[in-house]
Amino acid sequence: MSDGGTASSGTGPGGASSERLTIGKVLAALSVDFPDVSASKLRYLEAEGLITPQRTASGYRTFSQADLQRLRYILAAQRDRFWPLKVIGEALDALDRGLTEDSGSGATGLEPRPGRPRPPAPLPDPEVPSARSLLGRHTVSLAGAEVREASGLDTETFAALETYGLLQSDHHGRYGQDALSVAAAARTLAAHGLEARHLRPFRTAAEREIGLAEQVLATRHGNGTREERAAEIVSACLALHVALVRSGLSR
Repeated sequence: MSDGGTASSGTGPGGASSERLTIGKVLAALSVDFPDVSASKLRYLEAEGLITPQRTASGYRTFSQADLQRLRYILAAQRDRFWPLKVIGEALDALDRGLTEDSGSGATGLEPRPGRPRPPAPLPDPEVPSARSLLGRHTVSLAGAEVREASGLDTETFAALETYGLLQSDHHGRYGQDALSVAAAARTLAAHGLEARHLRPFRTAAEREIGLAEQVLATRHGNGTREERAAEIVSACLALHVALVRSGLSR
């Protein structure tokens, strides 16, 4: 079926109208940087599952600005990096799961990166996180192998951290940003001779702080939402913990 219909308009959050692009408009937008792109090429990328345009009631494909940005990424990866579609699909999956952030450079907003995408190994935060940062953490979704690769943990240590409850996956078997931080900290401590079994007291202490925060939230009322108050309480607990450790080490 032809895709030459008129672009439809969707309603965005709050009732704002957002224009969707026909395949013709998408080709026109892409042709400056990718003069060889064609409608059949876009249909092929859709068939491969790399893009998912919406359809109008008449069956015409329509694209959002996010779809256009995604297409720029795909075409640039093919032209400049010579990536096969399988690698591009893995990179897009990584981006979709939050493994890399918008670089803020270039017209695409998503710049192809050399080699297979991998999450950066996080370093322990040098300062206690604020309540605001606890509320606005960047979300990632990683497989266990990706956590091990990013943190440098071996399989045995990773399994031990899970056994002692220091690493916990969600019901899909995925791990988030906090799991990366735990793994990175455990890797650093392992270099100083501390094994996973030595880290169990940290889990116990964390559970006590969580229990204390939940008790306060249940029995005391304050300003802000429950989430904001919980973040403020936990942030203060962390600050107290750091201060006590520093004080003890300085004696």
